[in-house]
Amino acid sequence: MRWLLRHPWLGLLALGVALGVGVAAAFWIVVGPPPGWERQMPVSPETARHFSPDYLTARARFRAKVQAAQGRLEQIPIDARGPAGEALTIDIGWFGAGRPRRVLLHSSGIHGVEGFAGSAIQLQGLDAMPRLQPDCAIVFVHFLNPYGVAWLRRANEDNVDLNRNFLGPEEAYSGAPAGYRALDPLLNPASPPARDFFYARAIGQVARHGMTTLKQAVANGQYDYAKGLFFGGKRLQQGPERYQAFLRERLTGAARVIAIDVHTGVGEYGEELLLAEEEEFKAAWRVFGARVTLADADRSAAYRIRGGYEKMLARVFPGSDLHFVAEEFGTYRPIHIVRALRDENRWHHWGGGAPNHPAKQALREAFAPEDEAWRQAVLQRGQALLREAVDALGAGT
Repeated sequence: MRWLLRHPWLGLLALGVALGVGVAAAFWIVVGPPPGWERQMPVSPETARHFSPDYLTARARFRAKVQAAQGRLEQIPIDARGPAGEALTIDIGWFGAGRPRRVLLHSSGIHGVEGFAGSAIQLQGLDAMPRLQPDCAIVFVHFLNPYGVAWLRRANEDNVDLNRNFLGPEEAYSGAPAGYRALDPLLNPASPPARDFFYARAIGQVARHGMTTLKQAVANGQYDYAKGLFFGGKRLQQGPERYQAFLRERLTGAARVIAIDVHTGVGEYGEELLLAEEEEFKAAWRVFGARVTLADADRSAAYRIRGGYEKMLARVFPGSDLHFVAEEFGTYRPIHIVRALRDENRWHHWGGGAPNHPAKQALREAFAPEDEAWRQAVLQRGQALLREAVDALGAGT
């Protein structure tokens, strides 16, 4: 102690080192390693056959494989156009009964850029379609948000998060979670992408509010900030409206429906999460068992949302035995995901918006890592879940 009194600068140095170590530890806990560090090997030609480089390639592959597997190909066009002015469509591959009593509904790309994983699962599944019972059908819905896939966005042409867009007839397209307004300047700067100490500011918010509270406030869905992240829109969007009409016309006679909607970006890298909200949890558990996780920020990596796709399915199939699950594949830490979403959103609204910008490529990496091990995990688990669903439906012969 006397030694320290004689040399006070050493005490200050020790304090500075301790504070530095603490800050570094906090940074590592919240931020962790940068995107890309998990890569173990370059992608192979085998997985590249299923993971497409862009929207047009994925669509062409899907259409060709549906026809080769002797399925019926249907298209739902939307008015928005792609980067080169190309037409955009929700493509549907239909196998089995035209008016099925039992149906497996498998969808990809409701969150645009996330769709490359779901598309890959569908393309691989089309290589070995099972024979079906006469009253059964398998329906692959390829890219529910074709604009988002084509432009490398998570949102659609109106900046709407389509998995927040399916509000019920009595729900108003208005409001935002408590806390979103205060976070708006951090989440949605009205300027092109730039260095602005995002990680430091985000860590400050985590320290102040906690990760669980922030996650729910940011991702629940908001309806007041039209150029902000997780905007649910002001009305039902054109693509969802036409898709919902398609389901009502073609599948309302189904007595039993198993629905799988593929997502990426939530959970540990390369690991599968089967998620259901409280209203759908028991039904999902009866089909997929204990692997189903409740989508609740207090209990899992996921969170509750407003206006989700599964709520629309419940309205379309009110008298059916409906079992819905969201199949999530983890990529990077939440703070990296938000950073990528934030930069791309800034480029879209306040920059040029071109898909070749680094912000667009970073968003694609955030939701579809160009990593062979990750791709293999997605394909393996995706096919396994498809087989489970077909078995649970009793559809195969």
